[in-house]
Amino acid sequence: MVGNRPQFIKSGPLSEALRDSGQDEAVVHTGQHYDRELSEIFFEELGLAPPVHRLGIGGLPREEMLARMQPALEAVIRGEEPDWVIVFGDTNSTLAGARAGRALAVPVAHVEAGLRSGDWSMPEEHNRVETDRLASLLLCPDERSAQTLAGEGVIGHIEVVGDVMLDATLRLAPIARERSRALERFAVEPGRYVLTTIHREANVEPARLHAIVEALGRLAEPVVFPAHPRTRSRLDEVPTNVALAEPLGYLDLAALASQARVIVTDSGGLQKEAYWYGVPCVTVRPSTEWVDTVELGANALVDAAGIGDAVRTARIPDGLPPLYGDGHASARIATALSMLAPMKDTT
Repeated sequence: MVGNRPQFIKSGPLSEALRDSGQDEAVVHTGQHYDRELSEIFFEELGLAPPVHRLGIGGLPREEMLARMQPALEAVIRGEEPDWVIVFGDTNSTLAGARAGRALAVPVAHVEAGLRSGDWSMPEEHNRVETDRLASLLLCPDERSAQTLAGEGVIGHIEVVGDVMLDATLRLAPIARERSRALERFAVEPGRYVLTTIHREANVEPARLHAIVEALGRLAEPVVFPAHPRTRSRLDEVPTNVALAEPLGYLDLAALASQARVIVTDSGGLQKEAYWYGVPCVTVRPSTEWVDTVELGANALVDAAGIGDAVRTARIPDGLPPLYGDGHASARIATALSMLAPMKDTT
């Protein structure tokens, strides 16, 4: 079950691995991201099979979205009769899928299980924790996540598999740099611009968003700012060094992210991608679920007032270790799903 940009990207390598292992899937698109640039373009660019089911449920407050998604997903599950309900990450679609699977006693597999930011003001943290408590198979990106789950006493089966997003990044980033003309479009040179994405509800509150944009305007470099529709609707004017754009497809965003001097974001996925690209990241949040990137000095957590100093001093330390797997997470997940398919959810 998918509903937003990171989930589309994560689902691609896993879909291929499931096919290679002889397993069938029926992709469900909840509609949480309904804008073409945040949805359909990813299926086209990544060569994904179109979703079998499209629910068209998006653009609603969290509780209303969950309330509408769960019965719609339950209807899909009844019709498909799957061995597994597979959910990704920490969105409303993730939690609705987990609740629907549990309600119908179909085992839930959670890809990206065990992540914690410790920030209960974020809806995503609530989604992560509840989903992990509902899941029968918890597929972790690293040992830290597995240890977190063990410490919480979750009842599902825990496996460390790595991060499926790394699978996609290793495969597609070189293609993106070759094919994309995004740098030419924005008239920027490799290593001499800042890429920004801001979309979380706390950051698009008008006063905070204004402070963030003002801070971006004081940077010495040009800033490329592909804006989520919710973000763009709350912006009137931007400083002259900020190129505001519509959301970008995967290839254009990967080309820009992998060649930026610094990435300023509140996206969890881009924090990881920045690390894999070797690009310093400045995260406009008080906390992150990807704590290793901060502890290793590749990512800085700031508020709006700290953006300028963090961008000016951002660098990648020497000798960073690999994080979140080796690019073969999808194959491990397909194997786990196949081997544990007979398992029934008896909790």
